[in-house]
Amino acid sequence: MRLSSTILATAALLSSANAALKGFNYGAQFANNQPKRLVDFEYEFNAAKQLPGTNGWTSARLYTMIQHGTQNSIIEAIQAAINTKTTLLLGMWCSAGQTNFNNEIAALKAAIAKYGTAFTDLVVGISVGSEDLYRVTPTGIENKSGPGAQPQELVKYIKQTRDAIRGTPLQGKPIGHVDTWTVYVNGSNSAVIDALDFIGMDAYPYFESTLSNNVGSGSQLFFDAYHKTQAAAKGKPVWVTETGWPVSGKQSGQAVASPQNARIYWEDVVCQLVKDGVPLYYYLLQDVQWGTPSPSFGIKPGGDLMSVKPLYDLSCPAKKQ
Repeated sequence: MRLSSTILATAALLSSANAALKGFNYGAQFANNQPKRLVDFEYEFNAAKQLPGTNGWTSARLYTMIQHGTQNSIIEAIQAAINTKTTLLLGMWCSAGQTNFNNEIAALKAAIAKYGTAFTDLVVGISVGSEDLYRVTPTGIENKSGPGAQPQELVKYIKQTRDAIRGTPLQGKPIGHVDTWTVYVNGSNSAVIDALDFIGMDAYPYFESTLSNNVGSGSQLFFDAYHKTQAAAKGKPVWVTETGWPVSGKQSGQAVASPQNARIYWEDVVCQLVKDGVPLYYYLLQDVQWGTPSPSFGIKPGGDLMSVKPLYDLSCPAKKQ
């Protein structure tokens, strides 16, 4: 397929404008299913900015526009982002059907109306969906990942999102989709790529248990996935929307979860992405508040997020800064 000069120019513009994006993924609720409130999001966003050995981790990726436990109230992370000057990769949840997506659109429109440019100026992009395509694959079904969405459904939701922001300050913001790298290289999902401005790629070598996936091979596996996704992206920029290495949990193939290995992965993969200016959202800052997930990917252990120290060194070698 020959790419038009317009598509190439748009890809270059998006890549340049968002090259310095660094942030974390933030769920709408804690591990005990209690909703995060304004004060919680503020605390998390401020803690991310103060991680020793780092700077510029000032962006947040959300999974939904809806405050957890409500029908379509605006997620309180929006006000927290305004208060803390945190940029936002918005999320629209797509795996619960049209009625729920209507509520996502309602919350998005309400946020624009309520906060205006104080909100929209912080938005770096909108992700329509998160791993919806993966969840309908045989692997996703085998892993009991929950409901997903078919390609044609996502294309429909992407169009509805574009229609919803037309004529608002969000018009022109890049619209993408977040999914595992494997779905983008599957030609049956090509229509989704056609509908996007950017590709949000999730990649976890830890989970690639059928391959040689020890931490020493983590960088090779990750960048192989990244380059395959780029090749399938039709010239559109690829953002890394989720990646990480767990600090605890069971062995997955040859991959061992530990802070020491998470540090190796951080230096080999994250520092390289930062050096290359790839938009990056790491998974994740802390995941053991009010629960003990396994595996656990949190940079920080349980406890007061501002007080506890990271489980490993987050600095990057001079050659990768």
